[in-house]
Amino acid sequence: MPKAIWNEAILVDSDDTVTVDGDVYFPLESVNSNFLKKSSSTSTSPQKGKAFFYYVVVEDKVNRDAAWYYLDPQIEYGELKNRIAFWKGVELYKDS
Repeated sequence: MPKAIWNEAILVDSDDTVTVDGDVYFPLESVNSNFLKKSSSTSTSPQKGKAFFYYVVVEDKVNRDAAWYYLDPQIEYGELKNRIAFWKGVELYKDS
């Protein structure tokens, strides 16, 4: 089952993933919300829309803006709605 891990904590573990432009998106409701803290950072992709970020927090370690999601993605990327992706050292694993 695909999972995202940072600082030895499993952030999410779900078979329901979508890969877009090389990024793996998990259902937002599948992520352990104890590890997420909303960030004030945003960015805009002309193709996907406005991205919102989370800090990933495990114990006393903070990985700033290491997760992002699109609240209202462009129609062509509608499959990203209510999904979250990770970067900045968050490791993605896909069990065989």
